Amino acid sequence: MTKLSVNINKFATLRNSRGGNNPDVVKAAIDAQLFGADGVTVHPRPDERHITYNDTKAIKSIITTEYNIEGNPTEQKFVDLVLETKPHQVTLVPDALGQLTSDHGWDTIKHRDYLINIITVFKNAGIRVSIFVDPVMEMVEGAAQTGTDRIELYTEGYAEQFLIDRQAAIAPYKTAAIKAKELGLGINAGHDLDLNNLKFFAQNIPYLDEVSIGHALVCDAIYLGYENTIQLYKRQLM
Repeated sequence: MTKLSVNINKFATLRNSRGGNNPDVVKAAIDAQLFGADGVTVHPRPDERHITYNDTKAIKSIITTEYNIEGNPTEQKFVDLVLETKPHQVTLVPDALGQLTSDHGWDTIKHRDYLINIITVFKNAGIRVSIFVDPVMEMVEGAAQTGTDRIELYTEGYAEQFLIDRQAAIAPYKTAAIKAKELGLGINAGHDLDLNNLKFFAQNIPYLDEVSIGHALVCDAIYLGYENTIQLYKRQLM
């Protein structure tokens, strides 16, 4: 079954808006696992506007499932953090400095040599590597040449088109997933997946290893309750 990794960045955003430690992001990570999540994802950014580097280290000590750290490896501080923390997986995202949220995958052709080098650094440390990729055949093929273990399909395009034409929305992602599997890559997915579009995505994308969901899940949890919401998302993956 496809695994659900809960991105807890939004808990940190809420905490940082008032200062102090409420909500406690370490407890949010503990509870995500207790409530049935298969893993915890964090995305520390250089300005630490939500998850901080200290949060990232503290959360590692309580992980009982899988720990996934996302970020842009062009920041040496991020590379050092990952090598110190040694999560189960690092997901490399080509975010610009100060970017509000991730909005595209890697150009795996243009950045091939760089990706080969940085992926080797993490794999030599025993960390599984996934890289953000748009559902474009050339980018998937390029990813296979970098040495990455997995790709994470960037799903904003799917989410935007889902309510208009779900078959058209899913088509490029299904093709990309089939090609990725042929090339020996694992397949993750994330961005704007929610309770409305997740089940259809999971049912139609073959070989889907993991989805990472944060913003929508936390928004739903405000209304539905954290534990109940995690279980509702898990059911969409069955």
